[in-house]
Amino acid sequence: MARRLFCATRALLLPAPAPAPAPTPTSASSAAAAEAAASLLPLLPCKRRKKLLRKLNSPRVAPIEPEAARRVPALDAVLDRDTAFRFLHRARSFLSSLPPPHRIPLSEAGKLYRELGFPRGRKVSRSATRHPLLFHLPVVDSVPHLALTPFMCSLLEEERRIHDDLLPSRVRAVRKLLMLTAHRRVPLAKLHHCRAVLGLPDDFRVVVDPRDGRHILELARWDPALAVSALERDFVVDESRVRRTFRFAVPHRRLMPLDAEDADRLDTATTFPLVSPYTNGALLKPWTHEAEKYRVGVVHEFLSLTLEKHAMIHHIVEFKEEFCLTRHMYESLQKQNRAFYLAGTEMNWALFLRAAYDENGVLKEKDPLVLFNEKLQQYACMSKMDSRENMIDAAGL
Repeated sequence: MARRLFCATRALLLPAPAPAPAPTPTSASSAAAAEAAASLLPLLPCKRRKKLLRKLNSPRVAPIEPEAARRVPALDAVLDRDTAFRFLHRARSFLSSLPPPHRIPLSEAGKLYRELGFPRGRKVSRSATRHPLLFHLPVVDSVPHLALTPFMCSLLEEERRIHDDLLPSRVRAVRKLLMLTAHRRVPLAKLHHCRAVLGLPDDFRVVVDPRDGRHILELARWDPALAVSALERDFVVDESRVRRTFRFAVPHRRLMPLDAEDADRLDTATTFPLVSPYTNGALLKPWTHEAEKYRVGVVHEFLSLTLEKHAMIHHIVEFKEEFCLTRHMYESLQKQNRAFYLAGTEMNWALFLRAAYDENGVLKEKDPLVLFNEKLQQYACMSKMDSRENMIDAAGL
């Protein structure tokens, strides 16, 4: 029945904190900060006003969604949370890749702002001291180091066990990703770049081939059972919702006498059938409606394979050759505002699957690794005094 909509071609040292929502980052929303700065424009002198106006119009600050009424604060907060915990996740990934005792001299760590995720020009020690339960600054031979605490090492052991338990589902996700690509193959370096988004472990390493400079992961066998998109599965459960998700309208003149019902019928006729994302996109002509349906569908399926059902634009562009994406992809995604939500700034924005989140910006279905990351973020917001109180409460004293 679903094919009517698609073409036929295709162990901890401390007690765990009480269950609670993911911690809210202390930093204000970037969009709210930009609006607050814009409200000061009439109060500033001319030169300072022009300088601030240039900054607000910069792609680094300007929101990807210019209309405030169309923004979803709950999903914007998810992106702000990821920014607030960038150092936590990047630093623990980098330090865990080092041999025990997982430490690096502070002078060297200060140069690795990209790898560790702290702002350029700031001290790495300032970011580390915000998470005293997880990072510390030991002095070894009179040299200060950045290192993981023993408690953080125990959490990483728990994470490894979760990765081991989830290995079959991760292999399935990588196989589906390979089936989405045009030539059923993808460079390993691209998987390594997107490993956190796809839930792959940090010890997923890339070995460079000296002959051609890269390694390629290729699909060995096509599995028809896996070539079913998330939209097709949802269509069986809720056909009306899937029909409302996408709209590929055909522009027509105002002189054409169409009422709202006739216009909806015309849009439905041009929208369906959709093109399965498991179709070979390289065989479609880029300027056709079928190609646009394919590109939108393949991005939707890629997001459905991610851990938190959203990804930064650079993660999607990483597969632009494999997914046959074009430079007009932004306009195509903007049209499908029922399916996707764009958050962030013009320079660095993220794409969300709306149906995967509730009205409070909480994932409806959470992967075990997502639950672990939420617990890790809760520990990151705790001080040493909070941990002692937690132990006392757990002991019933």
